[in-house]
Amino acid sequence: MRFVIVLDHPLISDRVARLRDKRCSSQEFRSLLQNISALMVPQVTADLETMPTPVETPLESAEGRSLSRNIILTPILRAGLGMAEGFLRIIPEAIVAHVGLRRNEETLEPEVYYPNPSVNFPDSHTIILDPMLATGGSAIETVRILKEQGASRIAFACVIAAPEGVRALQAAHPDLPVFIAALDRGLNEQGYICPGLGDAGDRSFGTI
Repeated sequence: MRFVIVLDHPLISDRVARLRDKRCSSQEFRSLLQNISALMVPQVTADLETMPTPVETPLESAEGRSLSRNIILTPILRAGLGMAEGFLRIIPEAIVAHVGLRRNEETLEPEVYYPNPSVNFPDSHTIILDPMLATGGSAIETVRILKEQGASRIAFACVIAAPEGVRALQAAHPDLPVFIAALDRGLNEQGYICPGLGDAGDRSFGTI
């Protein structure tokens, strides 16, 4: 699948395995989710544009590189908040602009309940964060919302994905880079990823 990158790294694999464990407490779940997200940052941001920046070291002048655009993190509420914390550990200067979507459990379609605040998307690099990519509905809708607001440099990062969701997202937005920590077998009849890890929002916030 074009523009789909599965992050094959021993540290990520170790933490994903621990995250899946049903015995994992909410506190440990949040910590692992943040840790996995921080480990994903280097590859998710590898193509960011930079520009020459002169700096003065204690010894002499030097030419460094600095980011040429702002970074906007767009966590899909509420589960995406845990990933945002991990990304902010590495990119503390990033702007955070939330999108609130929930899945209709009967239709499995996304419903918007918190629209994205107005920020300067056209001149920024935007990274959408959601731990789970199941049917792809929420991700597709979020990308649509961001594109309507002028965003053109968008990437999507998730921890667990189902092939069905990846295909749907790529079909709707074929230019979108998708970064995945683990690609699972598929969806069950209820639209949940298997083997998956359950409901990431409920497990993060202890509302199981």
